[in-house]
Order: sequence, then structure tokens, then C-alpha cells
Amino acid sequence: MAFARHARAGALFALASLAACPCLAAPAVALGYTPRYPADFQHFDYVDPAAPKGGTLTLGAIGGFDRLNPFVLKGTAAAGVSELACDTLGEQSRDEPFSIYGLLARDIELEPDRLAVTFTLDPRARFSDGSAVTAEDVKATFDALKGPKAHPQYRVYWADVTAAEVLDARHVRFRFARVNPELHLIIAQMPVFAARWVEGRNFDDIVLEAPLCSGPYVVDKFTLGRSITYRRNPEYWARDLPVRKGQYNFDRVTFEYYQDAGVALEGFKAGEFDLAQVNVAKQWVRDYVGPKFDSGELLKRELAHHNNAGMQGFVFNLRRPLFRDVRVRRALALAFDFEWSNQNLFFGLYRRSSSYFANSELAATDVPSGAELALLEPLRSQLPPALFTQPWRAPSTEAPGSLRDNLRAAQALLAEAGWTLQDEVLVKDGQRLEFEALLENRAFERVFAAYAKNLQRLGVRMNYRTVDGSLYQRRVDIFDFDLVVHVYAQSQSPGNEQIGYWHSSMAAQEGSNNLMGLRDPVVDALVEKLVYAQDRAQLVAAAHALDRVLLWGEYVVPNWHSPVHRIAYRDRFGMPKQLPLYYQPLEWALSTWWAK
Repeated sequence: MAFARHARAGALFALASLAACPCLAAPAVALGYTPRYPADFQHFDYVDPAAPKGGTLTLGAIGGFDRLNPFVLKGTAAAGVSELACDTLGEQSRDEPFSIYGLLARDIELEPDRLAVTFTLDPRARFSDGSAVTAEDVKATFDALKGPKAHPQYRVYWADVTAAEVLDARHVRFRFARVNPELHLIIAQMPVFAARWVEGRNFDDIVLEAPLCSGPYVVDKFTLGRSITYRRNPEYWARDLPVRKGQYNFDRVTFEYYQDAGVALEGFKAGEFDLAQVNVAKQWVRDYVGPKFDSGELLKRELAHHNNAGMQGFVFNLRRPLFRDVRVRRALALAFDFEWSNQNLFFGLYRRSSSYFANSELAATDVPSGAELALLEPLRSQLPPALFTQPWRAPSTEAPGSLRDNLRAAQALLAEAGWTLQDEVLVKDGQRLEFEALLENRAFERVFAAYAKNLQRLGVRMNYRTVDGSLYQRRVDIFDFDLVVHVYAQSQSPGNEQIGYWHSSMAAQEGSNNLMGLRDPVVDALVEKLVYAQDRAQLVAAAHALDRVLLWGEYVVPNWHSPVHRIAYRDRFGMPKQLPLYYQPLEWALSTWWAK
């Protein structure tokens, strides 16, 4: 689709869905809906365009880092490099499901056959050293990110983008392998770095040299594994664009690293950093209190959001023979008592997750019908009959249910699967029903202590072990675990990333998000239906079908989610009056707050 070019600074473009006519020029089109902002918009509603520049913001981070290149698999990247230093072709708004407005690119043209898209770069776009951003840089970035030395997530995400072609200094065309409704949107999310940053070098050999990019900040200084500071570029080329008005206001942003959440808490109270997102209920209720909170020096706030909560769960590694029987997986799920944990450990602050798209219209409910049923019907012979006749339910101990009833049901399933009790441990074919939960956050130890006790009553032995962040990440990257806690993050408009989560082609790819090692042709088929959905209605139906099949597969023990973000911060910041709809709190604060 061709979009009208606007003469004023920061001309708007938005990216079309396939439901729109490719011959219709429009200043703003979004994925299946009318975009919120008109062509002459001045700033996003969730920012304050008069926000002053200056001051500092220090954030806490857990673990450490050993590289400044955020685009490769090996090692751990420093926080904020890509987000603060590298502009993308387009900017996604935080109060729409999926609209992108022009940043590095000021114009986009989707070919009538929808097999290619051309971006026109803003002639004012500059890297931090003052040099122009060109089509050659965009192509070099794409080639590096799609290459074998980059993190495999990029090859998955842009799998249907076959090539980038330089038309001239300001025009670059991306070609697609096949029609895919969101490709032209997600390629606009690509961060762009200078071609000369990678030329003549193996991409994964670039370790301690920050990318040369065009974003609002540059790396100022760092101490490997301990801290990194970014300095605002006063000559930032896009500072007056509507998509950047009122944003990135701090002169310096620093990330200080801590060994774990407990040490970080003490650092926050001691004034070592300014803002914390609190995801541990016990800390929120018992630890983020004291004289400094009473005096107002430190503040606590719950922030409403409309995010798709996705799914957090205890993920079974299906590469382990132990977990390949769905009856075993369901039995293990029955032993987790969420209601007890929520009451005794979480102070009642959480809701049970019962969908891979929790807190959104994409979650499967009741029994399949309509368009969802039409997708599932041809697959009926490969699915459990109950999927068509009853809703899936997460195990519950809420009355009239009880943990005792759930453990009895679990025992029956394990016996049916051939497990027998020998010396107080279940055994089958000489193998004990014993496994390890690999943890990164010590806060989960008390959850797993209670869970392990319930499993022991069944004759199941679960050990749990907390390791440092670097070792944890490496073991997860190579799938060296039995069970982990993982969050399958979801957007309001899921698409190509679902291939990385669930598709068989990703089960053996180190570093992929298919942590469970899922290889199921039914899931593959439904993922492809979702990715290639032609409009919102088709996407919702495909999401419902995929969600339902994943739930009945019992691949995770579902955890919980919160309807609010919880933050604590020092009373020295200003912030916009209006919250965005879809956001993460630290990203929102970093990009829109200011020093008072």
C-alpha cells in the first residue's frame, strides 16, 4: 500500500492489514482497525510534550552482563542497549493493539501482490556520530540479523522475509516468500545499526563494542557485569518528531546490577536506584514498607493495564521421556495448589491463569464453536474427544474441590500410565518418577517447597535448584533442564513469534522459545492459521483454537497473573497524567517520566 508523504516534520505512516485495499492511499492504516492518531498528530496521548529534559534515572537489574551486542545468542547483553541506543524503522504506539508510526522511515509502500514492501527513509535520520542513515545500513542490519551468527529469534520472526534490496540511498525494499498479513509491520520493528559496525567481522565476535545506532542515547560508560550508563544525545535527530515528543527526557540512565531480588531490595531502600517493578507479592506487602515509605520519600503505586497476560507456568521439557505422557503431566499439575499458594504466599494478589492469552479476547472459553470449531473439526481425530465437549479447567482446590480430591485423581492417572509405588517412589520400567526444577529467582523456592511436598504424597520426587542468571540462561538456551518457570509473553496481536514458541521446526533450535520441545502437527497447523490469518476475526478464531489445544496438551502447570503493575519509586519524578493501555512499567517510565 502506498501512503501519502507529508511535508511537515515527523510525517506519519501506519502499516496496512491485508483486509485493506492495496490501491487505497491512506495516511494511517493499522492491522485490522482504524488507527487512533491522524496524519497531523503532534504527540502520543500518554506523554507530556512539555516534559523537561535533564536529571538522571537509575534502574536495578538482576544478574550481570558480558556483552554490549544485544543481537547474538551467546552471553548476556547489557540492559537497554537496543531499546535506548537503536531506533527502528517505525514506532509502535502503546495505546493501540498494533499500529506503527514513522520513525527512521517516513513512508511505506506495500506492493499490490503483498509480496514486497518499500520503505522511504527520513532524510534527516542520523546515527549518533552524525552520519546519515541509508538504505545500505538497513540492508546490512537485516542481513546480519537474519544471518547464522545472530540470535535465532530473528530468523524465526522474519522467516518469510527473504531479502532486503537497496533501491537508492533512501529506499529499501523487503521481499516476502509468501503473503503474510503482518510482515510489513514486524519488519518495521527492526532496529537499524550502521553497516560499518559489522563490516569485515563475524557478528558474534563483536562483544564489548556497542552498536552504532541512531537512538536517543549512547553508551557512556560501563563496568562489565555491574553497571552501565547511557548518555542522552543532545543532537538526537528525531527529538522533535511526534513519535518522540515528550520522551526520553533523562540526561543519563543507569542500570545497576544485583545478585538477586533480595539484594536489589536492599539497594533500592539504600537509595542506589530509583524505581523498581515488584513482582513478588511477599516483598510488595512486607518488604516495601518502612519509615521512608511512611514519610513519602519512597512511593508505592499500582498501575492499571490492559496487557495480554500470556501464560506463566512450570514448563515441562518434552525432550525428557518422563514428561511425554499427557497423563503424567496432568497428574503433576493436579498436585499444585494455587489457591493455597495465593492465600498463604501471595496475599491474594494474583489470579489463576487459564489461557496462553490470559486477560484478552484471544483466550479460549467454553467449548469450541463457529469459526474456531471449523478450524478444529478437520483435526478431530488427532485431538482428545473431551476438547469438543467440555471446557478445559485448571486444577483447583476451591470448594467444593480439595487438594485431597486432586491428589486422588492424580494417583489414578499415574496408575493408568503404568507407574507403581516402590519404596515410597513411583517407578516404571526401572525409572523413578523424579526430576529437577531449575530456578533463577529464589522467590520461587517457597512455592516449590509446598509443591514438592504435595508431589511427595504421590510418590513423585521433585528437587529444585536456584542458579545464577548466566548459568540459568545458558542451560535454558540449550534445553538442559527438566522443568523451568517461564513466561510466554503475548501481545494484543500475536503473529510470527508464535512459530518460535510452539512450532516443531523450533524444537531443536538452540536459543528458541520452544522451551517445552513441542512437536505436534496439530499445533503446527494452528500456528500457521494464526500467522497467516487475513483479518482480526480469523486471528481470534485461530488463537482460540491454538489456546485450547495447548491447554488440553497439559504442557505447563499454569501459574498466575496480576491485573495491575506494581512499582515503587523515589518521589523526585514527574510523569504523564494518562497511562497507555498496553505497556511494561519500566519501559513506560524510562521513556516518558522526567526529573522534577
